[in-house]
Amino acid sequence: MCEDGLSRPPWAAVDPLLRAYYDIEWGMPVRTEQGLYERISLEAFQAGLSWATILRKRPAFREAFDNFSPDKVAAYTDADTERLLNNAGIVRNRQKIHATVTNARATLSLRDEGGLSALVWSHQPADTPRPRTFDDIPTRSAESLALSKTLRGKGFVFVGPTTMYALMEAIGMIDTHLLDSHRRGTSGIWPAA
Repeated sequence: MCEDGLSRPPWAAVDPLLRAYYDIEWGMPVRTEQGLYERISLEAFQAGLSWATILRKRPAFREAFDNFSPDKVAAYTDADTERLLNNAGIVRNRQKIHATVTNARATLSLRDEGGLSALVWSHQPADTPRPRTFDDIPTRSAESLALSKTLRGKGFVFVGPTTMYALMEAIGMIDTHLLDSHRRGTSGIWPAA
């Protein structure tokens, strides 16, 4: 319970930046190719780090990766990788930078098959969790495993089932807000109850 009388998960309860992200953005539908590509990229960069670190660096990530334009990032060369490795504003991890470029190219290749959005959202489950406590919130599901496998089969990397579950939460595909949360049902996809 926060001082404003609203209940938030521990990760969003203290830091004003995380609180704003939770209250406004997290769990809201993202269906554009660029929006989904950015989320997949940032989830990959987050692996092993806190989401607060990534969120604080998000403006620098957007600048460094041409606002996550798949067309632009797909054309990156080794020189771009070196430029990114020297950018102190982002997470400087060669594998994660390589994954971002690889995933941009994979995103472009999906356009002939209906696109990234259609592929990701085709894994929306028939139901969503109904957690009463934070311990009730899963960290992966059959759908996140299937999404992970499908994306890997299409050439994506750094898209494991736990990372894809976090993506599904972040884009509103599932609603893991607690049943008594002020955010429950705000995505418009799932009912509050």
